[in-house]
Amino acid sequence: MPLELYKRGKTYYFKGRIDELPSSKYYRQSTGKTAQTSALAALNYFRQEELRRFYAGEDVSFTFSQAVLEYRAKPEFAKALLPIVQEIGHMELKRISPVFVRGLGRKLQPNNSTDTWQKRIVSPIRAVINNAHDMGLCPPIKITSYSESERLEQDGFRGKTSRNEIVPGSWPWIMDFKAVAPLHLGLLAQFMFETGARISQATTVTVDGLDAANNQLWMPEAKGIKAQWVSLSAELVAELTKLEPRYTNRANGKKIKSDRLFGYLGRGSVYKTWKRVCRDAKIEVILPHAAGRHGFGTELMIRQKLDPVTVAKAGRWSDPTMLLKTYAHPEESQKKAQEALRTGRVQAESESTTNSLKGKENDEPES
Repeated sequence: MPLELYKRGKTYYFKGRIDELPSSKYYRQSTGKTAQTSALAALNYFRQEELRRFYAGEDVSFTFSQAVLEYRAKPEFAKALLPIVQEIGHMELKRISPVFVRGLGRKLQPNNSTDTWQKRIVSPIRAVINNAHDMGLCPPIKITSYSESERLEQDGFRGKTSRNEIVPGSWPWIMDFKAVAPLHLGLLAQFMFETGARISQATTVTVDGLDAANNQLWMPEAKGIKAQWVSLSAELVAELTKLEPRYTNRANGKKIKSDRLFGYLGRGSVYKTWKRVCRDAKIEVILPHAAGRHGFGTELMIRQKLDPVTVAKAGRWSDPTMLLKTYAHPEESQKKAQEALRTGRVQAESESTTNSLKGKENDEPES
């Protein structure tokens, strides 16, 4: 039986034999890890070390599993790394090329888009290998993004279109949503729209983080942007101060009073009710990130015409170009372009007529 993981309590163990070793002994021991991704990496590392000991003198380089053990992965990357470690954990880092990494998408996730491959395969692998490089363990790796033609080719293969145009939130949409939504969820939507907060931030805001006296709130860290005080409108603060604590159900059947302002344990507990509210309100289904952060950027830049530097500062974007590229969505662009072209034509025709008349006035009379 080949080596396999199993869980005892909170810790992962492994048992079995190493098939590559002739007359392999039977192993049964702890990985010392409580996370499945780290446990799998530890298992692969143990296997490589045993092979190294058996084939003494063979040059076995640092493997991907060893590199994962040296990398402090956030939860999102840890989850993405699990199937990757299962696939290439045994491979030496020097044998993992950019072309090989880009080809893993089609093998591991054949029905997903190239954007998903980039996020769930390319980025985690690149982060692990470059972290190993920073430790002096291997050369760095540079992996180019998938091209537009590759994206369209994959969309054709899977019969779906990726990068559908995002519809940002707006004040009318927020008001319609709040009219039907449970109180906490409605204010959560408005809070994200007014502050540009991510759903992961909004659900972790604590009751104690609200400073009603000064119309501000302590915004948690997100994506490398440090936690900080954020100004709120007096109207929103007045509604937030009236929120009653919510109770969360635990596995043992007990109800625990939540210390979080909106009462949700995380973003995963929001989406089902959010979609139902959209249907009940008979409004377009705009998910939290588009309704909140995208809505914030579009409202201030496109509708209210604030400059990108000001909006980026208020929304905690580190670079205004990211705001311009991703979060500010032009509205009725075709109509506005045609109106502008029509205005330009009328102005040109008017100017041409005026010049023609002036030309006639300056003509000398015939003698």
